[in-house]
Amino acid sequence: MSEDPTDTETAPEPKADDSRHAEKMAKKKAARDKIMATKSGDKGLIIVHTGKGKGKSSAAFGMIFRHIAHGKPSAVVQFIKGAMWTGERDLIEKHFSDLCAFHTMGEGFTWETQDRARDVAAAGAAWEKAKELIRDERNSMVLLDEINIALRYDYLDLAEVVRFLKEEKPYMTHVVLTGRNAKEELFEIADLVTEMELIKHPFRSGIKGQAGVEY
Repeated sequence: MSEDPTDTETAPEPKADDSRHAEKMAKKKAARDKIMATKSGDKGLIIVHTGKGKGKSSAAFGMIFRHIAHGKPSAVVQFIKGAMWTGERDLIEKHFSDLCAFHTMGEGFTWETQDRARDVAAAGAAWEKAKELIRDERNSMVLLDEINIALRYDYLDLAEVVRFLKEEKPYMTHVVLTGRNAKEELFEIADLVTEMELIKHPFRSGIKGQAGVEY
């Protein structure tokens, strides 16, 4: 008897599990297609990335690079990390400045500046620039990197930020807000909220931030 697995007369019958799996996936696809058929609208989203876990800004920059890949103008305002060089900033400023305006307005983390008045002034200037960029409807997406930290320490008026996003953000403009401890008021107006959960971090094992991973 031939042992050639391509021999249709001797090849084993498909397993019952395979058939059940195919049937299950077909039903899932049909249900998914039905749901997707009801989703036809477009709108500019308010997106919040928060939580103690790593990856909030990284995920946001991923969307900025998607915009760049699609040829869509975008902008970044960094509220805190101004004193620190980052790979994203270098890449955008060197190669994609025509598609993404990059404004580093912060002067470093609060424990580094140790000057509340200076931090408040820097945050205020960053917010004014952010409003200018958001009002400009040529920008499809504006990333407000680490604005949640500025709001946490009351460097900015939360009510003013919420009011502006609700009333003045152009309908088709996406705005992304990152940073730990995002306020509940932002959750209420946001279309998408993701909380990064910390399970394990190399810093706790004595490993410092590394180029290409943290910055």
